Amino acid sequence: MAIKKYVPTTPSRRHQASMTFENITRETPEKRLTIILPKKSGRNNSGTITVRHQGGRHKRFYRVIDFKRNKVDIEAKVAHIEYDPNRTANLALINYKDGEKKYILAPDGLKQGDTVISGDLVDTKPGNTMPIKNIPVGTVIHNLEIRPGKGAKLVRSAGVGAMIMSKGDGKAAIKMPSTEVRSFDERCLATIGQLGNIDHANEMLGKAGRSRHKGIRPTVRGVAQDPASHPHGGGEGRSGIGMKTPKSVYGKKSLGVRTRNKKKASNKYILSRRKK
Repeated sequence: MAIKKYVPTTPSRRHQASMTFENITRETPEKRLTIILPKKSGRNNSGTITVRHQGGRHKRFYRVIDFKRNKVDIEAKVAHIEYDPNRTANLALINYKDGEKKYILAPDGLKQGDTVISGDLVDTKPGNTMPIKNIPVGTVIHNLEIRPGKGAKLVRSAGVGAMIMSKGDGKAAIKMPSTEVRSFDERCLATIGQLGNIDHANEMLGKAGRSRHKGIRPTVRGVAQDPASHPHGGGEGRSGIGMKTPKSVYGKKSLGVRTRNKKKASNKYILSRRKK
């Protein structure tokens, strides 16, 4: 999809850039594959705000997406390319030969009328899913599983793609979109191709109202708050943050210190850290 710019009739229109949606073939989702997405507004079950700066978004329906792709060796035809308000990537509604319908993330180049299939040995074309051990080295992939059979967890945003660097001894080294190189089990499933809606990165909301429609509330600087609300707050006049190093809202150092847990179980799978 291309980017559309506007005539600057107002200050907010001057910098606004939105998607043209010419690839979208249907506006209404498949009713059987949608469920109500309740608003949580950044609050937990007792009404306490646990995630700041969230609330007031537009009503949405969640599209149930097939991240497991476990219908093996059954061809499916792409019926529609649809917009999903819950994620940056677009969706493809596929119809299997046995009559079942499912949503998948739409890779770049997948069009209405194309066929996709999941299996051990299938063609390496966009939208097809197979185990990493059968995908050639150097292939761009998305929808990547962390553990075999658990469903895709990684590389699911618009325009992203991971690359298989090497394989051997039941493990595969994969370069993630962040440039981090991770080790994966070769039995994990992955989908061929780069995810579509590449121009999403060039979209500009242009005005505060579009952020509010997405459920994003304004963020206030810590130094402008009082000391009870933020570690940076307080002081007479413009006194800065009032401490040697910046801290998070919970008092944890946030500059020059890695915040990743040193005992995290998945640390052993990281072969090379991402470049800063």
